[in-house]
Amino acid sequence: MFLPVLSMVILALASSCIQPASSARILAVETVGGKSHWNFMSGILRALVNRGHNVTVFTPFTDGNSENYTEVDISKGHMKFLDMDIKEMRLNVLTVMDLLVETSRMQCDLVYENSKMKEVLDSKNTDFDLVIIENFATDCVSYIATKLNLPLIYVTPMPTIGFMERASTGHILNPSTDTHIFSLHAIPKTFIQRLTNMCLSTYFKIAQEYKELVLKYTDPKKYDLTKLISPSLIFVNRHFITDAPTSKPTNVINIGGIHLKTAQKLPKSPHGVVYFTFGSTIKMSSIPEEIKKALLEVLAQIPQKVLWKYENDLEDIPKNVMVRKWLPQRDILLHPNVKLFISHGGISGVYETLDAGVPVLGFPVSGDQPRNLDNLVNAGMAISMDLLSITKDSFLKNILELLNNKKYKENAETASKIFKDRPMSLEESVVYWTEYVLRHKGAPHLKSHALNLSWYEYYSLDVLALYGLSFSKSYKSKSE
Repeated sequence: MFLPVLSMVILALASSCIQPASSARILAVETVGGKSHWNFMSGILRALVNRGHNVTVFTPFTDGNSENYTEVDISKGHMKFLDMDIKEMRLNVLTVMDLLVETSRMQCDLVYENSKMKEVLDSKNTDFDLVIIENFATDCVSYIATKLNLPLIYVTPMPTIGFMERASTGHILNPSTDTHIFSLHAIPKTFIQRLTNMCLSTYFKIAQEYKELVLKYTDPKKYDLTKLISPSLIFVNRHFITDAPTSKPTNVINIGGIHLKTAQKLPKSPHGVVYFTFGSTIKMSSIPEEIKKALLEVLAQIPQKVLWKYENDLEDIPKNVMVRKWLPQRDILLHPNVKLFISHGGISGVYETLDAGVPVLGFPVSGDQPRNLDNLVNAGMAISMDLLSITKDSFLKNILELLNNKKYKENAETASKIFKDRPMSLEESVVYWTEYVLRHKGAPHLKSHALNLSWYEYYSLDVLALYGLSFSKSYKSKSE
């Protein structure tokens, strides 16, 4: 009799350790139609569901409902960033901010026009306790939390909050130390790099503010007509091994790599394997034919087998090259025989190769990819090249350098150890901080006072103006 009772007590105690004291009802919204964005968001939601919280998510990417987890499909009319032409990806830096703001507002409108979302927003008594949502290029997404009067958590699948830094945290990145999301370098080391970084940061901020101001007056929406709340917490897809250390507010939590899952075993190859992919966003068939031919001719010269993710049929494939429309990237990179990863530098792939400790040959195309790869170059585990100016000689030289020089593999393994050395798992971090916000009713004490300041107060321009006026009067009185 004693043993069964003892067993029941132990099971009850174990269960109480696994499940939260009170299961929260969480409303999540994925506003961006990028697969890597969804992978980051779903990693966060998976951790919360496993903890026992109830999650309802509006998303353009559906994985299927499960216990405590309900999806609402919003893919109809949603712009998805999948299989894009390389030329489309190379956007004009002077016009990209207009496009980002317009796209962000359009995605907000699609979410708010959804019939099920209307039911949520129009209900007098909400069933939810918390809102988790991705902020993109405007703060229109926070209208949901504002309308429902709920704590808000932002999810940022890029390694920096970028355009939304001031609106989200009250602060801006220091262009002398923190690179802009569209910068070509990871750390502004030289005067020219600091100058470029300053110009990028200033231009994008002004362009964003101007575009939003114009749209608010020419095409006002309901989210333009109310004061939107700021997030209690921001989960950022960042880790200090792939991004230089930077000052950040208390409520910004780095969880770079939350999307990583357990890998499956794959068969071995005697000479090792080179894995080649540009992810789900870039269409490999849009690579110019002469460059594609050069890539194939070089890959045919190496002894390793090459796995190439390519969405269409490919002619004149070398014997050592296997082409597939889809490949299990996570499983492949964690295989001990994978010697090299040829990548465009998307942040999801960066964390996957870091976790695996595999050297990288990078071909950045747009966005944060140049700075992502430059961080790996600084870590001594990568070489970065320009795809559209590649030659057979330079491509072969860099492949052989990465395959034969042991320092790249050693540096990759060192970076991998640093990446994995954390005080708690990423899932535990997500759960702790989410429940912290719930326990402390939005945790307003985490928010920076900078959110309460106007732009001129933030830069102390009023103080400087008073100082200048006092100095001017003092100078005049002395001269008289």
